Amino acid sequence: MPPFDDNPHEACGVFGVYGPDDDVARLTFYGLYALQHRGQESAGIATSNNGEFALRTGMGLVSQVFDEEDLAFLRGEIALGHTRYSTAGGSMECNAQPIIVRDAESDAPIALAHNGNLTNAEVLRADLEAQGIVFDGTADSELIAHLLAIAPGGTWEERFHYVMRRIEGAYSLAIMTRDTLFAVRDPLGVRPLCIGKMENGWVVASESCALEHLGVPFVRDVEPGEVVQIDSAGLRSFKPVAVPNREAACTFEYTYFARP
Repeated sequence: MPPFDDNPHEACGVFGVYGPDDDVARLTFYGLYALQHRGQESAGIATSNNGEFALRTGMGLVSQVFDEEDLAFLRGEIALGHTRYSTAGGSMECNAQPIIVRDAESDAPIALAHNGNLTNAEVLRADLEAQGIVFDGTADSELIAHLLAIAPGGTWEERFHYVMRRIEGAYSLAIMTRDTLFAVRDPLGVRPLCIGKMENGWVVASESCALEHLGVPFVRDVEPGEVVQIDSAGLRSFKPVAVPNREAACTFEYTYFARP
């Protein structure tokens, strides 16, 4: 496999909201609707409501997966959303995202949504299985989630350093803990990810068209190799690993996937 497989089938849409005063599930639903062109295979939304996680995933379009009952169930202050077009792993509901795993130390939930593909997935899977990790699906996204769950370190910067040193390939991630939203982009910036600012919150999305659809002002792109951390203290960022003096944005993002 080449370092980055630029076939025109490798797209997913990721979306995240930190909005204590907003209907985050509904915002995520409409954000995913705007990103539907990035993946029509499956869709999912996860929320954190005072630290309690809720999840709905299903096969099909966003409008087919979610109804009003689902949106009422998905209450909270933080939400993650994902539309999938399979890149690694089969087309099945167990590979739908967001993925939820448990922190190895605290047992706290961690949810992850991923756009991209890893080039060292087989090696990582074998290593994690040797450590006793049991996988629910076959997508390489689950590898990233489990690596974060077992990552050592007393700070998030240390934990992301552990993860980002081990994964190779393309990834834009939205990650949710009980009280924090993260946005992460690989050091070469292969897959897109941007940030928008609401009145009392923040949005991250694969494309700015999702922000425009919600009337949320665009702030900036997540930089290659950057981890953006959003919580009650606001937004801050760090770069856990060295970033090359070049970028490698996927040309198919603009030819096949991105909205004009």
